[in-house]
Amino acid sequence: MRYQTKFLLSALDANQFPAPSVPEIAFLGRSNVGKSSLLNAMVGEKAAKVSSTPGRTRAINFFQLLDEKERPRVVLSDLPGYGYAKISKSISAEWPKFIEPYLAERENLALCVCLVDTNIPPQASDSQLIHYLKEMQRPFVVVGTKADRLSKNVLGKNLATLRQEHEIDEIIPVSSKTGAGMPVLWERIQAVAT
Repeated sequence: MRYQTKFLLSALDANQFPAPSVPEIAFLGRSNVGKSSLLNAMVGEKAAKVSSTPGRTRAINFFQLLDEKERPRVVLSDLPGYGYAKISKSISAEWPKFIEPYLAERENLALCVCLVDTNIPPQASDSQLIHYLKEMQRPFVVVGTKADRLSKNVLGKNLATLRQEHEIDEIIPVSSKTGAGMPVLWERIQAVAT
C-alpha cells in the first residue's frame, strides 16, 4: 500500500502528544544509527530531517501516513537518539519527562522499532532499551541499519553477535540506500497497524 506522509507535530512534553487515534509506530535508537534516513526511505520522501551532526532530534516528531483516500492509517514517531557523548546527558535528562511516559503509557503505541547499527559492536545503551521494552511488555522489533556497508559474510556474523548480546531471536537487516529489508519491516508494521 502506498501512503502519503504528513508531518503532524514535534512534542517536547507529554501534554503536546497528538490525540490517540490510529496505531503508532515508534522509531528508537542511538544518535547516528540512521533513524531519519530509514524513516525517509520507508515513506519515499524527505519527511524527517537528516543531519550530519548526531543528536539533533530533541523532540518526538510525529508523522501521519494517509491512504489513497487521505484517511489516517498509522503514525510514525521519531524519538530522540541516545548514546552520543556530546549530547547524551542532556537527552538522558529529558527521557523521564516525556519519552518514558510515551513508551510506558501511550495507549495506541502498537510497535517499537529499535534500531541498532550492524557496523559497530553491540552497545550497552541498545541492550538497556531492549530490556526496558521487555519489562514494559511493549511489542518491539529490532532492525539492523546500514546493512549495505558490509559483505554478506560479515553482516551474518555481526547480526549473530548482536542477537546474542541483546538476547533477542531476530534482527531485520535493512539499508536506507538500497531498500534491502524494507518489505519485511513494512510487513511487521502493517501487521500491527490494521
